Amino acid sequence: MSDLSVQRTSDLDELRGIIRQFSSERDWLRFHTPKNLAMALSVEAAELMEHFQWLPTGADHELDAAAREGIRHEMADVLVYLIQLADHTGVDLREAVLEKMELNRRKYPVEQARGSSRKYTAYGTGKNDASSDKQ
Repeated sequence: MSDLSVQRTSDLDELRGIIRQFSSERDWLRFHTPKNLAMALSVEAAELMEHFQWLPTGADHELDAAAREGIRHEMADVLVYLIQLADHTGVDLREAVLEKMELNRRKYPVEQARGSSRKYTAYGTGKNDASSDKQ
């Protein structure tokens, strides 16, 4: 295992601990059911999207300092709820990402997918993988 992968795992563990402590101190853990966390995650993702609504592309030059700060805070909210949801459902996010990237490698072969935005079904790969329709 490389130093980089060890550091990333430690970062997620550190964040999970900080978030657990914050929620525990406020006696909020009882509200953090998987359903509530998934709903909160969706709401925060929508709030993130709101910062990009009506912009041509959302590129950096289209954003002012206030928009960048709002985006940064909403991204943090999304990550907090995602970490909490993973914590409450026993999902190792690092392992889940590694597993999903391997599935995507099979569904989107480089020689067929390079430069293309087509869905994996256009390549004739991953036909029986209904559980992972999205990239």
